[in-house]
Amino acid sequence: MLSYQHIYHAGNLADVQKHALLAFALEYMTRKDKPLTYIETHAGRGVYDLDAPEAAKTGEAAAGISLLEQGFPPDHPYRRRLAETRALFGPRAYPGSPLVAALSLRDTDRLHLAELHPQEHTALVANMGRWGLDIQKRDGFEMALALTPPTPRRGVMLIDPSYEVKSDYASIPKVIAQIARKWNVGTIALWYPVLIDGPHAPMLRSLTETFPDSFRHELRFPPVRDGHKMIGTGMWFLNPPYGIEAEAQGLDLLYRNL
Repeated sequence: MLSYQHIYHAGNLADVQKHALLAFALEYMTRKDKPLTYIETHAGRGVYDLDAPEAAKTGEAAAGISLLEQGFPPDHPYRRRLAETRALFGPRAYPGSPLVAALSLRDTDRLHLAELHPQEHTALVANMGRWGLDIQKRDGFEMALALTPPTPRRGVMLIDPSYEVKSDYASIPKVIAQIARKWNVGTIALWYPVLIDGPHAPMLRSLTETFPDSFRHELRFPPVRDGHKMIGTGMWFLNPPYGIEAEAQGLDLLYRNL
């Protein structure tokens, strides 16, 4: 069942939204001189080569980060993470969210990553081992429930599944409700694809009913190729960091010019 590999989609329009908002959130939270915890449930391999045959095959990076990078100010935290990634891994490297987090956080912060796919986990350890992180070959939801409430208690959790397990749409609201009961101060960020047939809609209704003060941001765009079912990207936040609405509005303007 574990067949998804993000290298085919790295740097696409969804990644730009997700990683720009994540970089903003972590930049905001690290302004306070208090340690925090970062937890990611579906980490992937951490860094991606946009010249790899898999990335070139889909052309999604060419339609994503290659078009949009210059639309971010040079001092934007996302632009800084891109530059730092290239300095470390080469000019065509692209950071996954674990690397965005590792480059954003401080020595006093703690990072926990889960990746169950055998090849992706091996690559994640190879790419991210230098940071001395907690990297687990484990179901991400199981790890999230086991770690919460974390130490330090301040923190961010990114839930970013591939949704190749279709039951994720139904189970995610229940898992987030369990996590939130245990960790009511945590910022929980959920990424989801906007597909033609709208499987995300019932999930979002359930989350909004349970957490009416949450924040949601969606962007729409044409399918990147014939037959592609993704027509947008979404991020949902519980306990969103201050300023995330304005940051999302900036992305609206950026994508409007595509």
